[in-house]
Amino acid sequence: MRYSDRKKWSASFKMGLFSNQISREKVKLGDHIYTWRTTHAYAHHGIYAGKGKVVHFTHGGGPPSGITVSSTLKYYPLCLICKEHYNFEGYKVIHSCLDCFLAGGDLYLYEYNVSMRFFIAKTIGGTCTLAPSDPPDDVLVRANFHLKIDGCFGDYRLRNNNCEDFPIYCKTGFLVYKKNRLEPVVKSMRLLQLRLV
Repeated sequence: MRYSDRKKWSASFKMGLFSNQISREKVKLGDHIYTWRTTHAYAHHGIYAGKGKVVHFTHGGGPPSGITVSSTLKYYPLCLICKEHYNFEGYKVIHSCLDCFLAGGDLYLYEYNVSMRFFIAKTIGGTCTLAPSDPPDDVLVRANFHLKIDGCFGDYRLRNNNCEDFPIYCKTGFLVYKKNRLEPVVKSMRLLQLRLV
C-alpha cells in the first residue's frame, strides 16, 4: 500500500468504518448530513445551510402519495417555525432547524471522495460515495435553487428520487435523468448560471 493510500485510509478510518457520527460543532456549511430513523432501518438526508438550518427533500403534514418513508417522526414535536414549513401536502424541498431535522436522532456526516477500499469495507450502505464533492458555495446554490422553486425536484420515489438523492445532487451535480422530470430544472439552472456570469 502506498503511503498516500495508507494516509487516506487512516483518515477515513478515523471518521468511522462503522459510524459517521459527528458533533454539531464540527458540521460545516454545505455538508451532507443525515440521521437514522426507526432503529437504523433508513436514514433522512439533508444539506447543512448554516446557522442551525438544514435544506432537505421531505413530505408535508398532508397525506403523501405512493410509498412513503417518514422523514420527520410523527411523535417528535416540531418547533413553531418548522411547523409552518411542514404545512403542505406531497413532497418538496424545505428548510428546517437542525433539531427538527434530527427529530431526536444523532447527527451523521455523509462522506465524499472515499477510497475504493473504504467504500467496499463500509458495513452500512448509503453513508459514503466515491464521487468528489463540489465546493460548499456550489452546493448551497443548488440547495437554495430547489428551496426557492417549489416542486422542482419532482415527486418522491423510494428508488430514484428520495431524500438521499437531493443532497448527493447538491454536492456533486449528479442526478438521475428521467424524461420530462428535469427539463424545467435544466432550463432554470441554465438561466440562473447565465445571470451569475
